[in-house]
Amino acid sequence: MSKKAKIAIVGGGVAGASTALYLTNLGLEVTLFERESSLVNGPPFCHLHAGGNLYPDISDEQCIKLLKQSIDFLRFYPHVVDYRPTVIALPSYCSSQPTNLLPRLEKLQKEYQLLIDNDPQNGVLGESKNYYRLYTKEKIEAIENGEMTHDLDKWMIPVAQNIDLSKVQFPLILVQEYGLNLFRLGASVGLALEKLEGVDVKSSTSVIDIKKDNNGWSITSQKEQKTQQEHFDYLINATGFRTGKIDDFLDVPCQKMVEFKAAYVTQWEEGKKTLFPEIIFHGERGTPQGMGQFTPYPNGYFQLHGMTNEITLYKDGLVSSTPLSCQPELNPNFIEKIENAWTTAEVEQRTNSAIRHLSQFIPNFSEAKVGSKPLFGAQQIPGDDPSLRVAEVSFPTKRYARCEIVKVSSVIDMIEAIAEELIGLGYVNKKLPFESMIDESEEEITNVAKEIATKREYPLGLVELSVSKKSIL
Repeated sequence: MSKKAKIAIVGGGVAGASTALYLTNLGLEVTLFERESSLVNGPPFCHLHAGGNLYPDISDEQCIKLLKQSIDFLRFYPHVVDYRPTVIALPSYCSSQPTNLLPRLEKLQKEYQLLIDNDPQNGVLGESKNYYRLYTKEKIEAIENGEMTHDLDKWMIPVAQNIDLSKVQFPLILVQEYGLNLFRLGASVGLALEKLEGVDVKSSTSVIDIKKDNNGWSITSQKEQKTQQEHFDYLINATGFRTGKIDDFLDVPCQKMVEFKAAYVTQWEEGKKTLFPEIIFHGERGTPQGMGQFTPYPNGYFQLHGMTNEITLYKDGLVSSTPLSCQPELNPNFIEKIENAWTTAEVEQRTNSAIRHLSQFIPNFSEAKVGSKPLFGAQQIPGDDPSLRVAEVSFPTKRYARCEIVKVSSVIDMIEAIAEELIGLGYVNKKLPFESMIDESEEEITNVAKEIATKREYPLGLVELSVSKKSIL
């Protein structure tokens, strides 16, 4: 081409902002439209699914893919990772047993070693022999009495001291699935884009119309009642749960679901004294015994998921597209939460339900209090399988990519597929290595992340990392 291709990305969440960062570094002219005032809003995420061990019901193939995608994501965004492991526990009432998880863990461990053999830089989760460790009841009791034989045993001290051991099966499993920080990711990618030439980040800007023209797309956007029309060679739809709206503009085929979810922010005085791992209690989704997720942050803050209809899930929170529209229609009550505010009563009710759910395993956690409003949002799920965890991108029509990630760690595979498409169109002639493109310091990232958290009315404790350097492990 005689000039740089102009790429429009609609949506500045993890998918859109990350794609803008990569494509701008690739030498393309990128415009990123984001309706909010800052990047990376949307559904809450807190976990790097390096193996998918939260989900015993998904296939081994999805778990292996999540492992590789998480390693790629960590290499691309090292400054947003909380380098602390996760402990998996099966409640006593589960019909399954921890030993049933061992064949998958062994596969993941071998796959991780193969990835390291292929590229030593993939060893970001530590040595493969430590990818998972098993802890019997006797070992947990010995750790509680101060007897430790491995560096990773220290993470089991708060587990031994706080979990009701009569409520869980043994062995407990420690696995190298780390934390992810939403606010730091938004700060990191925002700072990086600010310093790049060739990208125009249009924040607080809504796309109100898209039309196909002879050589690409005509996009009409609006900011503060002022409209603007621009031509682009290629369109990337990264609008998250709203991707169906753009599909409707373009009249392309689709089948998808949208699910509203929330995670609850609590503060626990006892938690200020101890460095916790993340703790997952398996359970059947949508029942009163749904999975419980206990995610630690500094200063005694904990983010909670309870996969029940009284906590994270909602009875009418999962909707599908129809023959009349690609955009699944959420109940207005959910849109009110997303675009305006929660009621104080619902925040109190659901957060306290989450506290009770986790307190059945961690009794002293019943003393925790509401820490802030929930982290919340809606996510899209392509197709008709609500258990799908691995998806990247589709290309429903020429010069159009629809981002379809379900987990944030899938974003690198998504970008790579888009880059291949752009090479095929002759817009670029090569890809760049998927290494970190962010040069900002920890201090810069932290300061901007605090600004974002404050503006969104969340406590600053959610910005900090428990462990910011892998060497501490």
